[in-house]
Amino acid sequence: MGSNLTIIEAIIMLFAGVGIFLTGVHLLSSNIEQLANTKIKDLFNKTADNKFINIGIGAATTAIIQSSGVTTVLIVGFVNVGVMSLYQATAMIMGANIGTTITASLQSFDFTTYIQAFAFIGMMMTMIFKSENMKKVGFIIAGLGMIFIGLDLMSTSMKAPIIKDFLTSVFQAVDNPFLLLLIGIVVTALAQSSSATTSIIITMAGAGIVIGNGGNSVLFMIMGTNIGSCVTALMSSFGAGVNAKRASLIHLLFNTLGTAIFVIVLLIWKDFNDATFMTWFKGAPSVQIAMFHTFFNVIGTLLFVPFANVFVKISTFLIKDKPEVDEIETSLDERMLSTPAVAIEQTIKETVRLTDVSMSAFNIAFDAFVNRNADLLKDARAQIDKSTKLSNAITDYLIKASVNVSSKYEKIISNIHNNVGDIMRISEIADNFIKYTNREIDDNLVFSEVIMEKVSKMFKELNALHGLTKQALLTNDKEVLQKVDAIEERVDEMRKLLIDEHIERLNAGKCKAQNSSIF
Repeated sequence: MGSNLTIIEAIIMLFAGVGIFLTGVHLLSSNIEQLANTKIKDLFNKTADNKFINIGIGAATTAIIQSSGVTTVLIVGFVNVGVMSLYQATAMIMGANIGTTITASLQSFDFTTYIQAFAFIGMMMTMIFKSENMKKVGFIIAGLGMIFIGLDLMSTSMKAPIIKDFLTSVFQAVDNPFLLLLIGIVVTALAQSSSATTSIIITMAGAGIVIGNGGNSVLFMIMGTNIGSCVTALMSSFGAGVNAKRASLIHLLFNTLGTAIFVIVLLIWKDFNDATFMTWFKGAPSVQIAMFHTFFNVIGTLLFVPFANVFVKISTFLIKDKPEVDEIETSLDERMLSTPAVAIEQTIKETVRLTDVSMSAFNIAFDAFVNRNADLLKDARAQIDKSTKLSNAITDYLIKASVNVSSKYEKIISNIHNNVGDIMRISEIADNFIKYTNREIDDNLVFSEVIMEKVSKMFKELNALHGLTKQALLTNDKEVLQKVDAIEERVDEMRKLLIDEHIERLNAGKCKAQNSSIF
């Protein structure tokens, strides 16, 4: 069919193929991310010390998502929010490089035509099943089918003589290995997928388009795709925490060093491709490129796996820990929004942190009141301001997280919204204490030691309530909730008793009227 295409038809088919290919990649990646559940952290904890399992996870994830860039962005995000260690991230990044070769390898074999039927099967699943998770599985299957439909369209368009002759003349004109390497880097950085770039190169090879002067030329472009895949992760680490930046740097170091070693080998061994892959897979240029891509990434991983700790140390040396200059820096990472379970878990942690900040403001303000110490009011005000900024950050994140989530997560998000509002009432009470302290000092108001002892006892109960509430929020332990209710009832009883006693003192003339509003 390709030989009968006009130039317009070939160009339209080429762009249509690219569009369908990228749509398939998007369907795969977005739905895989959304299927991640609350067990993901448990999985990371279980594999913390096994680098080979982590390599396997990185490879499998990239093979499914079809983008090492997307996988590494997720890894950077997990590191940033503390779900994954830097050592684990290093092994998974190495695995991601292997996983990115899967599509290219599959593409080079004939049976991929049958995979195109997945587009129909997957879309039928989304129409038949009512379960949100099954619909996502359907989109994943459809995405995989669309990837190979797109590749087939691109391959067909490139077989048109006019397109084939044009591309051949362009790429044969480029014979500088470093320029070919740069082309691979730039194209991959723009496409944000080394799988996509490699697949296109394989498609060109299958159409008979020669790159450079033959031999090793095409291999330099393939290696460039590995460095280009680092760009997405590097960009995603901007504004993230120190460890997230280190994970991105490790990705760049690993891919750059592996490429550098192979570049030296290929420059010295000029007929490497002729003596190896072109001999082993005669007359199958697509298979030759796919197999080199796999070989290159597997060998690179095997070379550097023993030095995973070295990569971690280098990144730690180059990117130093910085002092906490922003007191409201949070672990709310927008890269985790596509994985609701992880995003919500981080939000709950920040909500617990908000209770600590609000109670800190409350404790300092109460201490200032009891000891008539105006110097402490500045510290209390700083904590109140911090709680306000933190609550705003949590609320903004919850609004973003609530987009396109299931009803299960909508309910949790709604509950967190309500919790944040209740917690901020603690900061409001702390703010009231600041006003009470100023008035207490300015008007020289005095409360008896007996009264202050009873109020302080009530205050201790509130701090105990805070500790148990945190525990209940983090563990969802029903027995802890019963203890929370018991303390709340005691506090209510103490409050009622204090007010009744105060009214008796007022009636007996034992208490000044100007003390009443503060009491």
